[in-house]
Amino acid sequence: MIDWVPLRTGARPVPSPMATPLVWAAASGGALVLVALLNALIGPDRPSPALVALSLLSVVLGLCARFTAAPGTAVLCWLFLNGFAIPPAGTLTWAGHRDTFWLGCLFTAAVVGTALARLLHARAAYRRVTTGVGGSTDTGS
Repeated sequence: MIDWVPLRTGARPVPSPMATPLVWAAASGGALVLVALLNALIGPDRPSPALVALSLLSVVLGLCARFTAAPGTAVLCWLFLNGFAIPPAGTLTWAGHRDTFWLGCLFTAAVVGTALARLLHARAAYRRVTTGVGGSTDTGS
């Protein structure tokens, strides 16, 4: 027997994240644009605003990425930060604590964005499932 059910009443799946190479391509392009823009507006010798901007980019990219994309996203953003946001431009350097801190900030930002997206998607899916089961969501107040 066929049971006709409207399409909207069933649980919708959680959106799948973007492919990791696509996230890394967006990280490369976005980091390039952000660092170039910041270098033009405030100068190349100010890495703090660039770190903040690239951390925000990592959070945004993390919202639509898998957890496995976080290390690559952090490294790609760090490459543009280290290579072009501090003088001499175009030269990669390693300054122990500073670069470790920068990589840690960028990695944490990407993981926070991904975790936030997973939490919001799971909460939305839970609400869709529970509101459909009980019928009414009125608590009587």
